[in-house]
Amino acid sequence: MASAHELVQSCSTVFTLPEIYTHVRDIVDDPASTVDDLTNALKLDPAISARLLKIVNSPLYGLPKQVENISRAVNLMGMQSISDLVAATTIGRRFTGMTAELVDLEAFWRKSVLCAILAGKLAKMSGIDDSERFFVEGLMRDIGHLVLYQATPKLAQSAMIEASYLGTSLAEVEQASIGCDFTEVGAELLRFWDMPASIEHAVRHQLNPDAAGDFALNASIVHVAGNIADHAELDPRQQKQWAPCDPSALSHTRINPDDRPALLKEAQTKLQETLAYIYPMPLAA
Repeated sequence: MASAHELVQSCSTVFTLPEIYTHVRDIVDDPASTVDDLTNALKLDPAISARLLKIVNSPLYGLPKQVENISRAVNLMGMQSISDLVAATTIGRRFTGMTAELVDLEAFWRKSVLCAILAGKLAKMSGIDDSERFFVEGLMRDIGHLVLYQATPKLAQSAMIEASYLGTSLAEVEQASIGCDFTEVGAELLRFWDMPASIEHAVRHQLNPDAAGDFALNASIVHVAGNIADHAELDPRQQKQWAPCDPSALSHTRINPDDRPALLKEAQTKLQETLAYIYPMPLAA
């Protein structure tokens, strides 16, 4: 049995963050930094700058006027939102070395982006003004499984098979066979990366939002978004029956569970377009 911390540490050299994200985060975390500091840092990576402008001008944000430069994008979106977008467009590339025998990365990121879209929509429905920030929380919802696939591939795969066969909670099987589950491991990875506390707690407590304290709404949104994204993966013959959501998550978000089919349909219409903006074309094919 291993702890989540031990598993993350065992893969720490594999899961290092891109230099551009680390640099951007340091600027955003520095209270003395300015918009110009962030703009100049982003200009050092033309590929990231171009992708950010493409995302900001996409229907994901629906801005009334075309944004033509990074400085304008930072002013409109805010430094933290731009930092979150850099995370969303770079973190996925850290895991490109995994073999197909370990995990279908295209399917993994497709589901993660679907969850991210849903999280943003749920945040907006919950009355949150900066709902686009929840995109990254939804995107990181399942990140712990990439650590499990890397650190304990056989146990991780066996847990998925057993949970599917028994129709039981994957997290419970992982706890019994590995010693920790994907939520703990994901949160530890985010803590290792010094990601914002809201993202860490949303991932850590997604199965029990009330335990998230001040971040209960964040965890609740990730919980409901994950519930809908999981449903989308089911065999069509199983999709008539929705898995129940945690009552506290529904209470925090004030979401009607009957709205889930419509939310899923709406998110799926934006999935391919969003993948094309965020990840390389093979993932959007």
